[in-house]
Amino acid sequence: MGEGAIKAGCQAYFGYPITPQNEITAYMARRMAEEGGVFIQAESEIAAINMVFGASLAGARAMTSSSSPGISLKQEGISYMVGCELPGVIVNIQRGGPGLGNISGAQGDYFQATRGGGHGDYYSIVLAPASVQEMYDLTREAFDLADKYRNPVILLADGILGQMLEPTNIGKENSASVLDIKKDWILDGCKGREPRMVRSLLMDEGELEKHNWKLNNKYEKMKTSEVKVETDKLEDAEVVLIGYGTSARICAEAMEIARKRGINVGLIRPITLWPFPEKVVSENAERLKAFLVIEMSLGQMVEDVRLATNGKCPVYFYGRPGGGIPEVDIIVDTIERIIR
Repeated sequence: MGEGAIKAGCQAYFGYPITPQNEITAYMARRMAEEGGVFIQAESEIAAINMVFGASLAGARAMTSSSSPGISLKQEGISYMVGCELPGVIVNIQRGGPGLGNISGAQGDYFQATRGGGHGDYYSIVLAPASVQEMYDLTREAFDLADKYRNPVILLADGILGQMLEPTNIGKENSASVLDIKKDWILDGCKGREPRMVRSLLMDEGELEKHNWKLNNKYEKMKTSEVKVETDKLEDAEVVLIGYGTSARICAEAMEIARKRGINVGLIRPITLWPFPEKVVSENAERLKAFLVIEMSLGQMVEDVRLATNGKCPVYFYGRPGGGIPEVDIIVDTIERIIR
């Protein structure tokens, strides 16, 4: 993720220590200096997100990272960024919760990420990598999406991916796209031009409602253009597993075992958690015996699956919260019970 940000042209990183994402902060402390960028270890998570706000306001590509309770502290700042239409990348390497919880990988922050998390009507694009390669690739893409829509983008991974070692292809060249974006809204001094204003305090009658509808039009474009999903073996599937991130990797193994036992199982892996790939779920719902949602939580994405099926198909759930990892054998046994 750190190198993906560098290659995307990240010019400023602001962080604060929390396990299990400290490797990003440590890496960026060295690499931002090597690249001539800005690195600041902020005095708090709240300070870090507001530093992202300021850097973005001045036109820089900026990023922060944290883990679950640290991301909670950033929510007000993210809402302010959305209200001011400021791009930025926020990384959450999820740990067990609620509260301080533990440092094990978990997926209990789905609601927080996909429902806005802060105050007001808003959304952020949420990208869910499932491999070290995707940690790199999706981080690069996140910066482009943030600038494209002038909106924060969240990368939602977990502590297992955060501590994983895998072969990864790293591009040699930095993204050219950062040079192509015309930011005619940034506050960089108005000598020789008309002054600009970026704000989210809109007090005139009807002004804030109009602004919210403008933002909503942007969200609708995201829903149309930015859905990413990976599917496998849906054509003949009777039961389809749905998981993201680490859970999707577990689902893939369970699917192969089930197929060896003669059960036709498919897989849907959302890569964008918001916008959620509801179309592929809905299109397959009527012909399936069931969906089985697997999460490292008490069940949060399962609600989006049920909304997408709209009652056309049973939706089952198996998950483990607080750092528990779903077991392949239990997934396969659950599939067999569904089929029977």
